Amino acid sequence: MRYMLMRKADAATEAGELPSQELLKAMSDYNERMIRAGVFVTGDGLRPSGEGCRIAFRDGEPRVVQGPFAATEELLAGYSVLEVDSLEEAIEWARQWPPEDGDGHVTLELRRYFTMQDFEPGDGLERHVAQARLPRGLQVHLSFAGNCREAMAFYAEVTGGHLEAMLTFGETPAAAEVPAEWHDRIAHASLNVRGHRLMGADMLGDCYQAPQGAQVFLDYEDVDQAAEVFQRLAEGGQVQMPFEATFWAKGFGMATDRFGVQWMVATPSEQCP
Repeated sequence: MRYMLMRKADAATEAGELPSQELLKAMSDYNERMIRAGVFVTGDGLRPSGEGCRIAFRDGEPRVVQGPFAATEELLAGYSVLEVDSLEEAIEWARQWPPEDGDGHVTLELRRYFTMQDFEPGDGLERHVAQARLPRGLQVHLSFAGNCREAMAFYAEVTGGHLEAMLTFGETPAAAEVPAEWHDRIAHASLNVRGHRLMGADMLGDCYQAPQGAQVFLDYEDVDQAAEVFQRLAEGGQVQMPFEATFWAKGFGMATDRFGVQWMVATPSEQCP
């Protein structure tokens, strides 16, 4: 069962007073206990209602009402989401709320989440069930024969993405199981391109297989920029289709780069996104 443990607002939180270091530490310890118990899902503090708004609908028309709002005790200052077996277990965790908060004078509220099983079967419910199957994200993972570091650095330079991770085998618990000469090879790399991730890793020995039957697709608005990126990716590699205009794109090309990764680069036309 999933419960939201809500910390109600008070005069201090509505005034925007930030928690002390002592309270931050106490809340961190509290969260850590729940994390280790496997019940903590997530939690956040909320800024004062004066920095927010309400959207009220009347006859289907929205009206934006700027904060702050009255009835402070009915507002929220923050929340935690708990995954527990019963309301009684959720209450027991709520009882352990740090006394450093509000000098021991706070109001908490527990509310259970609905689940899909709570609703009658039907077409409307099926749409929600389908949405619940969606993953949090869809990323691309590439395999390399020992040159992952060079390849990912090159892709970061070409795309302008942020190389947010470059973890070697020697930096992982698997170091003892990997030959010493592979300790500087990459166990995990992640390139963030506008919130999408191109990940990669070096594959030891026979574990490596050259990519086949899949391409990384780059979509550009400017055709000259797309052409330049295509040329850079194709350098030292092999061009399957030169970059040029097609019936659906201002420019499109296919190439395998010098690391064995296959790419599609395009500037789709407005008629065919």
